[in-house]
Amino acid sequence: MQIIFATSNQNKLIEARSILGPSFTLLTPADYGITEDIPETSGTIRGNAIQKARYVWERTGLPCFADDTGLEVDALNGAPGVFSARYAGPGKNSEDNIDKLLGELDALGEAAGGRSARFRCSVALMEADGRLTVFDGIAEGNITSCRCGTRGFGYDPVFRPEGMEKSFSELTEQEKNVISHRGKAMRALAGYLLSLK
Repeated sequence: MQIIFATSNQNKLIEARSILGPSFTLLTPADYGITEDIPETSGTIRGNAIQKARYVWERTGLPCFADDTGLEVDALNGAPGVFSARYAGPGKNSEDNIDKLLGELDALGEAAGGRSARFRCSVALMEADGRLTVFDGIAEGNITSCRCGTRGFGYDPVFRPEGMEKSFSELTEQEKNVISHRGKAMRALAGYLLSLK
């Protein structure tokens, strides 16, 4: 099944291909001449996913999906949340984002009341007929005090999933995909699409 994944993030594309498996051929907006940044100006993760999927669907009329993901840290009142990718500024630099996050938690010290956090992911699907369905996934865990591991991307080096001794960056791609927020949402998407066949 061919479907457009409304992203230009190669890490997400690789991860999605691994999660969805050989039943799906993922295309990108660039395959259809859409090379501009896709707007994500909603105030919520779910809203951004819907906005991005609708943007591509309106320009192609083809089935497509988009995801948006945020890291929510309890001690920071849910920040960085919807601003996760650009937490340290518009450059979307992961290292700077992690530095800012760890610096803020270190500054809070014991007042932080722990380092509990969660990754939240929404995947919005626009079908060819314009029908919209959203799938959600959550991974609970905590923020480590320093970077651990070399795999993954984004905040993976400082996120330790609940019940594990390793960060996302210390897990193999397959291990991460089984328990990750995106893995959960993408598997729900895949199940839905396969049920339509």
